[in-house]
Amino acid sequence: MTPHAPTPPSGSGNDTPGLVDFAVDLSAQEVLRRAQVMAALGPDWDPVEVLLGEEAAYDLLYSGLDEEQQRVYDDLVAAGVLPERGDGRAAS
Repeated sequence: MTPHAPTPPSGSGNDTPGLVDFAVDLSAQEVLRRAQVMAALGPDWDPVEVLLGEEAAYDLLYSGLDEEQQRVYDDLVAAGVLPERGDGRAAS
């Protein structure tokens, strides 16, 4: 990569550096990062299984709520903070 040096604005009369274009191409680093992530996950990683497990965890998290917790949960769903699950109420 070629180093950039700021260019002072012409006719400014002060030593303040001017703005310069600065761009860094991270394409090669991004490809390497993605390859390393996939290698770390290993050949047995199953994204569908992970998502199903996550859904099951959310179902468990929002099950068995008492009346007040259910009210708060319903308010959060109505506000769009939490996604609607099933009929819009926590799984029981």
